[in-house]
Amino acid sequence: MSAISAMLYREGKIRVTNLTFIFWDLFYPLGYLLVFGVMMNYMVGTQFPLANVDYNSFFLAGVLGMASFGIASNTSWSFFLDRDNGIFYEMLTYPLSRAEYLLGKVLFTVFIALLQTAITLGLGALALRIPLRVDLLPLLLLAVAGGTAGWFFFYAIFALWTRRNDVFNSVTSVFYFVFLFASSMFYPLEPLPRWFRAAALANPVTWHVDLMRYLTIGFGDPRTVAIEAAAFTVFCVASFVIAVRFLQEQE
Repeated sequence: MSAISAMLYREGKIRVTNLTFIFWDLFYPLGYLLVFGVMMNYMVGTQFPLANVDYNSFFLAGVLGMASFGIASNTSWSFFLDRDNGIFYEMLTYPLSRAEYLLGKVLFTVFIALLQTAITLGLGALALRIPLRVDLLPLLLLAVAGGTAGWFFFYAIFALWTRRNDVFNSVTSVFYFVFLFASSMFYPLEPLPRWFRAAALANPVTWHVDLMRYLTIGFGDPRTVAIEAAAFTVFCVASFVIAVRFLQEQE
């Protein structure tokens, strides 16, 4: 068994032994679409401030963004535990490089995100009649994979930097609240106050969600989406570089 395969097997065993992780990663964001999305769609009806787009269709990309964000957070937590309980240092004595250790976690994280995406898209199209852009599906999967990897690298920075579990959980909870609600995930930004729009437009979650909203239902200005996609790519690359630096400094 190769080092990468061994890491994938190990991450799979961690998930299987904790059903809460599996539920959270695969079905918790889906619950938002079925409960929150359907409820909001029923309440706002024709008053939703976007022409020819119902709330379920609008919120689909938000659910995919929420899943990428949450799955990356969960995997980075296991990264923190490996370092905190000493297993990480023991694994450094194995025939496994740090790059392979990091790559194994990233690949497993991306696999879970793509599986969750397939479940959500299938249910959205069949049960909620969301008109998906099938021609853009390959780009959507690439956006999901790249975005999930970027968020994992971002969280890995704090998993390797902090030394206490409560501090790490506090940091991730604050990020979860601020990043998700100060974005275009749940609502369009146009009717909102200027200060909120400015904060949301500077939020990487908005960049990722807007990109996936365009790739799922074709909503958004292509030029704006391209700029946001470029900005999110820079964010992911910067997170990767910093995460690798923190990983190399672990002794």
